[in-house]
Amino acid sequence: MIYLDYNATTFCDQEVLDHMLPYFTDKFANPSSNHGLGWLNKEVINDSKNLISKIMGVKSDEIIFTSGSTEGINMIIKSLFFQNKNEKNHIVTTKAEHKAVLDTCDWLSKNGASVTYLNTDNNGRIDLNELENQISDKTFLVSIILANNETGYIQPIKKIKAICYEKNIPLFSDATQAIGKIKLKNYIPFVDYACFSAHKFYGPKGIGFIYQNKKEFSSIEPFIHGGGQQEGLRGGTLNTPLIIGASKAFEKAIKNFDSVYLKIKDLKNRLEKGLLEIEGTKINCLGEERLMNTTNVSFDYVDGDQLINSLRTKIALSNGSACNSISVNPSHVLLAMGINPSLAFSSLRISLGQNNTKEEIDQTIRILKNELKKIREKNILWKN
Repeated sequence: MIYLDYNATTFCDQEVLDHMLPYFTDKFANPSSNHGLGWLNKEVINDSKNLISKIMGVKSDEIIFTSGSTEGINMIIKSLFFQNKNEKNHIVTTKAEHKAVLDTCDWLSKNGASVTYLNTDNNGRIDLNELENQISDKTFLVSIILANNETGYIQPIKKIKAICYEKNIPLFSDATQAIGKIKLKNYIPFVDYACFSAHKFYGPKGIGFIYQNKKEFSSIEPFIHGGGQQEGLRGGTLNTPLIIGASKAFEKAIKNFDSVYLKIKDLKNRLEKGLLEIEGTKINCLGEERLMNTTNVSFDYVDGDQLINSLRTKIALSNGSACNSISVNPSHVLLAMGINPSLAFSSLRISLGQNNTKEEIDQTIRILKNELKKIREKNILWKN
């Protein structure tokens, strides 16, 4: 199969895996143990945290390791709510966030939070005037996704931060899709809280980290208690191999950014050129600033389920977020953009990665043309 679902997950880079392996076997000691082997692993973990913080240009105590972005999102939003709920209980977010943010906000709304969901236009943009007008003296957080995982659209984070700064409100941005696709200087200086997952940038699954701007805002509260690890902010035995794997993958993603960016962007341009030659095709957010690897495409007069089923053994891609794949509804992101539900049902998310080739892109276009033709021939509305 041709794998075109890199926004769902990436493979673990071989160099990253090799870097991790000794810590599963010979160097297995608990980094919290009070003996030499434990101390060595604690030092390795500190080195990993220092490496990440140095690359990001932040302090090491502003990095907290988690199991991934979903935990990070829960950790940040819930912590800030419970810290502020006696005086402020209002959060501003968007209708096009990842489900981890939307579900967390929904849970908080049942526990006393007031949530404002900003609209987006048909390209995924929020209205900055609406954002500014919705912030009140009860607002404790603005949560705006940096790069949408379904469309790839990149929000104007610098302008959003300017509004938040003026109002003295912290900005949390889900940056899960950012590493290796957006330069750090274009988002780290403009966010106060952010979350990351290593498996999105060729690291291991089950590990991630959050960033918190402790210079401007107070530290978040512990989300998992017990053991006092990570300065008491997240209890539990530190997963040494996954942590060093995450830091190695992060280092490689930043180091190889330019060459990978150019290669994948060229492949995406090739893909979209071929797709637009297919009649009745629309690429969502075309012309907007998007991730260089992400294409969200809709097809007229096509049943989305039939299309996905016809591709299951040929191309690995998705019709939305992998975290929401159980849903039978069209993408909430596309609906928030005002796309007709029937067209949203016939949409695909194609996300490219390091191992894709021009030959795979050309083959993908041929397969899609063939399957679309077969499906449309059975639709009495096609060509009528």
